[in-house]
Amino acid sequence: MSRQSTNHILLIKPASFYSNEQTAGTNLYQHSNQEKDKDEILKEALIEFHHFEHLLKENGILVTTLQGQEDCPDNIYPNWVLTFENKTMNLFSMLAKNRRLEKSKSHVSFLNQTYRTTIDYSDFENDSVFLEGTSSMVLDRVNKVAYMGLSARSNEVLAQQWAKDCGFNLIVFETKSHLDEPIYHTDIIMYIGTEIAVICPDSIQSQYQSKVIDRLNKYHEVMEISEDQVLHFCGNGLEVRDTEDNLKVVMSTAAFNSYTTSQKKTFSKLYTKIIHSNLECIEKYGGGSARCMMTELF
Repeated sequence: MSRQSTNHILLIKPASFYSNEQTAGTNLYQHSNQEKDKDEILKEALIEFHHFEHLLKENGILVTTLQGQEDCPDNIYPNWVLTFENKTMNLFSMLAKNRRLEKSKSHVSFLNQTYRTTIDYSDFENDSVFLEGTSSMVLDRVNKVAYMGLSARSNEVLAQQWAKDCGFNLIVFETKSHLDEPIYHTDIIMYIGTEIAVICPDSIQSQYQSKVIDRLNKYHEVMEISEDQVLHFCGNGLEVRDTEDNLKVVMSTAAFNSYTTSQKKTFSKLYTKIIHSNLECIEKYGGGSARCMMTELF
């Protein structure tokens, strides 16, 4: 039987990190870096990155870290690849040209030592059709359901093709941010664990809410978060296992501080630990948080 979560995480240590001009139009959560130079931002991000990496290891999670490339400011978010328990992997189509460079030959060939590439959607980039992997689609791996909010980075036709190829049911919906725009990645507003699903219903257009919540309720206890909590990246967490198979949940400290006491109690019943790390600089200039930084290695 397949598992929802893994005990092995891939991280990419950034060689460059700053607010990516090529993604600013679709990512409403990143801030421009006018007040700081790129070297200063990278230095701060690396301090946060190393602390995050250390914290995962300290909590019994296996971590593989690869070195990122220059001129790839979002390299710290490796959502261009997806792995499965049968040791296959998929490569995805990225909107920003400098994000396409993240799929370097060296990183792909490193992963190909363990995983066989069965799907590579990179050619769709030439047709301006995008599906950004584990950020576009939030997967319920056990029940074979993929949830996707439509956006410029998440194309329904390509997602349907992926779902057919991988044997998943695709639940598609429209989202709305605090600025009433589509939310660029689904993993900003939801994540799914073994027993719990965390989601912000108010970030989903009203006509789709019941469809999404009803499907989640079929298999999971649903924890609802607010739009304000989304702004603090409460929707961008990830369930992990440690090497002794204990379930834990990973998030940023901003997210942890924004969860209510009763929500934290719910987590404490389901998880042996809430792992949280300060990712303030990474969140501010990258517009993504803890979940975005972790690729699951099954």
